[in-house]
Amino acid sequence: MKKIKNQLKTIAKSLLSLSNKVEKIAEQADALMPAKPAPGAKKAVAKKAVAKKTAAKKTAAKKKPPAAKAAPPKQLTVLDAVFDSIKKTKKGVTVAQLKEKLNLNPKQLSNALYKLTKKGKIEPKSRGLYFKK
Repeated sequence: MKKIKNQLKTIAKSLLSLSNKVEKIAEQADALMPAKPAPGAKKAVAKKAVAKKTAAKKTAAKKKPPAAKAAPPKQLTVLDAVFDSIKKTKKGVTVAQLKEKLNLNPKQLSNALYKLTKKGKIEPKSRGLYFKK
């Protein structure tokens, strides 16, 4: 028990010395900080900063690269592929033809056809036959 008390006393002493050191460092940091400006001066500084930012944005907007890079080609989604193959035909497309042409699994094809009919882009004429609207 005496050993624990001695250890606690040494910890308390070291914590006290650490807190004193922290207070001294805080005082030194406060001394290094610039004095607070007058209340009116703060608004002027803020306005100057805002003016600099807007000027920088305007000059950045004016500067354009001489040759803009072309965007990478857009990848076709399943919906796009299904819709493209349906809109290319005049007689419509069956589900079997779409499966064969696009190599999609039945779930993907079913979901794509459902979404396209809900969007109003295609309409079924009979079971398994789809036309562009």
